[in-house]
Amino acid sequence: MPRGLFITLEGLDGSGKTTQIRRLAAWLKRRHPDEDPVLTRQPGGTETGDRIRALVLDSGQTGLAPMTEMALMFADRAQAIAEVIQPALEAGRVVLCDRFTDSTEAYQGGGRGLGSEPVLELHRLLCGNLQPDLTLLLLPSLEVSLERARRRNQRTTEQNGADEGRFEQEQDGFYRKVWEKYREIAAREPGRVVLIEGDLSLDEVHAKIVEAVAARLVTQKMA
Repeated sequence: MPRGLFITLEGLDGSGKTTQIRRLAAWLKRRHPDEDPVLTRQPGGTETGDRIRALVLDSGQTGLAPMTEMALMFADRAQAIAEVIQPALEAGRVVLCDRFTDSTEAYQGGGRGLGSEPVLELHRLLCGNLQPDLTLLLLPSLEVSLERARRRNQRTTEQNGADEGRFEQEQDGFYRKVWEKYREIAAREPGRVVLIEGDLSLDEVHAKIVEAVAARLVTQKMA
C-alpha cells in the first residue's frame, strides 16, 4: 500500500491554524468521501500527549527550564508518531497535524534561544527524522496573531476553565524571535514549506491552502 500524505500546519498562536486545518479536512473529505483524513495536534493527540499539553501550556506552571520544555515537546511528539501518525501513514491515509517539529525549532530554538541544532538532532534521534510531505506556514502580522491568541485564551478560560495561556504571557520580543525563526525555516526548506503571509481573510488563506495541497496530491500520484 502506498504511504499516506503527511501535512502539517504551522504558525504563531492566533495565526488561524485550528480553523484552517478543520476547513482543509472538510475539503479533503468532499474530494474523497470514502477517506477521512486523520487530524491530530501537538502537544496532545494522545493520552500521554494531552497530559504533557496540560503541563506545558498551563500559565500557572512556572520555573520550567527551556531544555525541559523542549524535552517534553519531543516526548509528546515521539508518542504521537508511534501511536497516531506512523500507523496512519502506513495505512495510506492523509494525516493533518496542527504543529510539528517546526514549532519546537521556532519556539524553543528561536524564542527560548536554544538554537536549531539541538532541535534538529533530537528530531533525528527521537522521531526517526520523520518529515512532513507539506508544511503550510501561516504568518499573519505579529500584532494580529498575538491579539487573536490572547483573546481566544481568555474566552476559552471563561467558557470551560481550561488554561493554555502560558506562552501568551511572553513579551513581544519572544514572539519576534519565533516569527523570525519561522521565516528562516521557510527560506531553508522551500520545497516543503509553503509560506502564507499577510493579514488575509479566512477564505483567502483557505484558497491558498487548497491550491498548495491540490498540487501536492497531484505530485504524490505521479510519484
